[in-house]
Amino acid sequence: MKILGEEIGGIGRWYLALPPVLLIGFLIGLFFLAAAGQTRLNQANERAHLTQLRGQALNEFAGLITDAESAQRGYLLTGESAYLTPYANAVTRVGQALDRLHDAYGGDESSEFHELRVLTGKEIGELEVGIALLKRHGISAAVSVIGTDVGKRTMDSIGAIIATMRSEEANESAAADEDWQKDFRLSRWVSAAGATLNIGLVLLAIRLVYSDMRRRALQAAALRDQKIQLEQQVAARTSELTALSTHLQGVSEQEKSALSRELHDELGGLLVAARMDLSWLQQRLPIADPSIEQRFKRIHDSLSAGVDLKRRVVEELRPTLLDNMGLFTALRWQFKETCRRTGLRCTETIPEGELKFTPDAAIGIFRVAQEALTNILKHSEAKSADLFIAMDQDTFTLRITDDGKGIPSNCLATSTSHGLVSMRHRVAGLGGTWELESPSSGGTVVTARIPLARVLPQHAAEGDEPALASLVLQP
Repeated sequence: MKILGEEIGGIGRWYLALPPVLLIGFLIGLFFLAAAGQTRLNQANERAHLTQLRGQALNEFAGLITDAESAQRGYLLTGESAYLTPYANAVTRVGQALDRLHDAYGGDESSEFHELRVLTGKEIGELEVGIALLKRHGISAAVSVIGTDVGKRTMDSIGAIIATMRSEEANESAAADEDWQKDFRLSRWVSAAGATLNIGLVLLAIRLVYSDMRRRALQAAALRDQKIQLEQQVAARTSELTALSTHLQGVSEQEKSALSRELHDELGGLLVAARMDLSWLQQRLPIADPSIEQRFKRIHDSLSAGVDLKRRVVEELRPTLLDNMGLFTALRWQFKETCRRTGLRCTETIPEGELKFTPDAAIGIFRVAQEALTNILKHSEAKSADLFIAMDQDTFTLRITDDGKGIPSNCLATSTSHGLVSMRHRVAGLGGTWELESPSSGGTVVTARIPLARVLPQHAAEGDEPALASLVLQP
């Protein structure tokens, strides 16, 4: 199955999509669980806080009712009015404390709370009665009231109700604390489970990423190996094609050389023999008729033109100067002859000393120069051309320059002209480099650089360096 257009073996889309889906789903569930747990914890905290408020309200109420009773008893027993001040404060605040207790229970009007309110009023009334008796009838009447158990029964009832309410609040507080502990433990377990699952999902994601990286690394290695193999194959094919091109060019030169010799020996001999026979006939057959004389002259001119044509064809096929006088002489003659026929202004820089080049190198370099001149005449529309040859200790350099229209820069690297390809293959066959440039000032520059070891015979390439240096001509 394909993911993003790539093969990943037997792993399907679900395999890579499952971890993100699970992770997103788990995070959503964890969010809601955490929110629910937080809500339960808040509720438990509110219950505990409410229980605490109720306990404080109960303690305040119980303390005030007790303070009121204690202050009333002290006043009745001693008759000192100093006890009336705390008594009055306690009685005044008892009602407020009872209201706060009522609010703490949420305004609950249960029978228990109603009874507590009634008993509180009754107790306050009894305390007021005792103080009034003391003021009206003296301390003996007040002491008699203290000796009765009326107030004690009311306080015991109030205390029982308060104790019951305190017990209920204690139970409620314990239940709220237990619920809080349960919710806290549940939140911890949920967090632990979430962390464990996250670790598992992260490990799974790491494994998937590692598997994908390993797969990509294997693909990259395979592609690299394929690229190396293709480069080796291209290099081998290029070498084969270069060798084949060199071989074909060599065969072509051999055929041209053979044809040149045949034309020179056979056709040249026939034409010369025909001219000699024609001259013999003219001498042996004197004829006064001008028309016959004109015919003889026309035949003689035709035979001379044939000999000249044969000579030019032979020179084009295989320059005799190349074999007899050397490469530099042949190049110099070819350049001057071409410029003479076409009216091109030519300059040349060629070393005076002649080296002995190998036959294949000599004809290859000559053909490169010949093809460059042909391109100048056919395509460049040039007015002048320059031939430059230089040699150093290691390299033979041939450069041909013209002032024509040049070659567009976007066509230099993609030029597929047969003449240019032929020059490039000839130079490559000699182990050299070939460059085609078109300067911004105009024109075209063809440069061939060939190692001297590939163009000179072995004994010359390994011979005396000073002798070779004496033949070097710098630009």
